[in-house]
Amino acid sequence: MCGICGFAGAGNFDDLRRMTRALAHRGPDDQGFWTCEEGGVWLGHRRLSIIDIEGGRQPMETADGRLVVSFNGEIYNHRTLRDELRKKGHRFVSNHSDTEVLLHGYRQWGDGLPEKLNGMWAFAIADRDLKRIFISRDRFGKKPLYYSRQGDTFAFSSELTSLCLHGCVGTRLSDLGAMKYFAYGYVPAPNTLFRRILKLPAGHNLVLDLSTLDFSVRKYWDFAIEPFEDISENAEEQWCEAIRELLQKAVERRLMSDVPLGVFLSGGMDSSAVSAFAARIAGRDRVETFSVGFEEKSFDESPYSGKVAEMLGTRHNTETLSVGNASRMLDRILDGMDEPLGDGSILPTYLLCKATRKKVTVALGGDGADELFAGYDPFRALKMAEMYAKVVPKPVHQGIRMLCSLLPVSHRNMSLDFKINRTLRGLSYPKQLWNSVWLGPLSPRQLRELFSVPLDIEEVYSEAIETWEQCRCDNLVDQTLRFYTKMYLQDDILAKVDRASMMNSLEVRAPFLDIELVDLVRRIPHRYKYRNGTTKYILKKALEPVLPKEILHRSKKGFGMPVGLWYRNGSLRMPAPPQTDFFNPGFLKRQLAEHLSNRRDNRAFLFNMHFFSRWSANPAFGLPRP
Repeated sequence: MCGICGFAGAGNFDDLRRMTRALAHRGPDDQGFWTCEEGGVWLGHRRLSIIDIEGGRQPMETADGRLVVSFNGEIYNHRTLRDELRKKGHRFVSNHSDTEVLLHGYRQWGDGLPEKLNGMWAFAIADRDLKRIFISRDRFGKKPLYYSRQGDTFAFSSELTSLCLHGCVGTRLSDLGAMKYFAYGYVPAPNTLFRRILKLPAGHNLVLDLSTLDFSVRKYWDFAIEPFEDISENAEEQWCEAIRELLQKAVERRLMSDVPLGVFLSGGMDSSAVSAFAARIAGRDRVETFSVGFEEKSFDESPYSGKVAEMLGTRHNTETLSVGNASRMLDRILDGMDEPLGDGSILPTYLLCKATRKKVTVALGGDGADELFAGYDPFRALKMAEMYAKVVPKPVHQGIRMLCSLLPVSHRNMSLDFKINRTLRGLSYPKQLWNSVWLGPLSPRQLRELFSVPLDIEEVYSEAIETWEQCRCDNLVDQTLRFYTKMYLQDDILAKVDRASMMNSLEVRAPFLDIELVDLVRRIPHRYKYRNGTTKYILKKALEPVLPKEILHRSKKGFGMPVGLWYRNGSLRMPAPPQTDFFNPGFLKRQLAEHLSNRRDNRAFLFNMHFFSRWSANPAFGLPRP
């Protein structure tokens, strides 16, 4: 796990050094540079040494000097690919470096290389013969990649902060990027908060022509739901057996490491399953598990994780914090984030990574299961929401919303008033927008109030609309699954885990996102994923031989923090918003006043604006200070 950066065209070694230095937290173990001044190519690398510590230094070059790579990630099938390439005549220098496999794999398969890989990655390969740079990002975007073409420079990096340290990369806030951020609570790829700076979307390659600096972006993979209707009597049993087998293989692949490794264990089904398979494969007493507990019971899951650890026999580690102490750390965490992300669970995720890094360098987690198997509460609301939208006239709906807005505000984790008001807010709009409005900090109406510049709702929500309409299955469950997997998972959950872990120089791996398991799950009909009010039905059935019923069927708790309460009691104070003319200051004041007086629960918007304000003050971006 590392940080990569580079550029072609105008620039010098000072630019490269600044960009690389900004990625030190991603790779504290080593740094490397590769330059070809006559070709105008500069590559930088920061390394967190995980695989082939001695032989995996980067940027790595082929013996003939034709190819050089800067790589961030892990390739879990690298040993299989190495054997295949050896049979084709390739000669390896390293002992077991997955980085070297990329170089020989590119020489053998060219642009088809990413389709052969099982892992997480963002890499750039400079090809001297073809005079081009080939850049790729993994199927789910677990590893970030930003890029920009400005004037005579094409630059890229794992982080925005690093990219903006190149002297030729200018920064100017994007109105549309900001609108999308306050619509979703994150900035969906390929957008960023800057004009002329983009993210390479998940499952895409970019090819840069070094002669002209022209580039093209191509999709090589997409999460397509293609159900296989197995009518055999034992279809459910077969699905369960296949899930268990592939999940165990996915965990086994991710236990590959030359450094200490552990498992996140919240006590929920997903992390418990990963821990159980890890204990089965590596041996009970050889697995280290980690959780973070909180003194406040509403937010504490540590009793569950302790019970699972005891059952599995793992060496369990729990760090208990008070929510009050945790709140005082939040601004420091926000300052370390590279891009705003309005997800309050960034705090416990960061604290978990920080505690885990004290003992290990790599951790396995349960990310991806909720999105692939329909694990979120909105799946329970879909059928009723569709019926409600058909039979309740708009004036009646507005009256119901007004009445429910009078419910007493509670700041408990996922409180009833919060769920009811969020659900009704989403139902004010077409079904293509339901999930975005349910999850986002503001509704379309509120977005128009926040921004003092013209706003096109279809353009702001274009990714959600496209994701919904391009689903090949015409049913609410699959359309919602596609939204969660293509958007929320990639641009919120995985971005959050990447930033929180990399701020602590910790690598986090996600067995549920193994491509072999994903290819199976996307073929399973939706009735096996959500059935009669039961979320993740088929996963729970598959894990019955692995985990006890009290773990499989306990209520989903989530990884929340009482940020709404912190604003009310003064533990958190809103920083001054950035100096920009596209925010309506009256809306900001109104939202804060309503929240402080306990008339409305505006925690989501306040946290998003708090984050945006802290982020915009980063001196690397050169934006006007408040």
